[in-house]
Amino acid sequence: MLKHRGFPGRLPGTDFQFTIRRANPRGVTPIVARARHADRRPADRRADAAFLGALIEHFGDAPFERGNLDAGRLGWLLDREVVAAEDPFDPASYDALLRVDLEAAAQSFPELFDGDEA
Repeated sequence: MLKHRGFPGRLPGTDFQFTIRRANPRGVTPIVARARHADRRPADRRADAAFLGALIEHFGDAPFERGNLDAGRLGWLLDREVVAAEDPFDPASYDALLRVDLEAAAQSFPELFDGDEA
């Protein structure tokens, strides 16, 4: 499992986890796309925005390996702002390639792009 050095481990001041420390000895946790409803708590939305911001800062729109990124946190963005970068995509692999869809990210989280476009 690739460890993404320099990637934040969690949202500062919270227990919202962005990375895992070690591989799961009972098998890889698959990434499952989760539905984001309009009534989600503000703290959850801040965690999504911070995680996506970290992905954009760390990888841009280049493909990246899932590695030690948290499956639960990726699930909130999967098939919207984060998409598979390989076909076939294996959601239960630490080697799976993903990429950030910057257009979808700009539509869903415009605050991340304020000031970038002049």
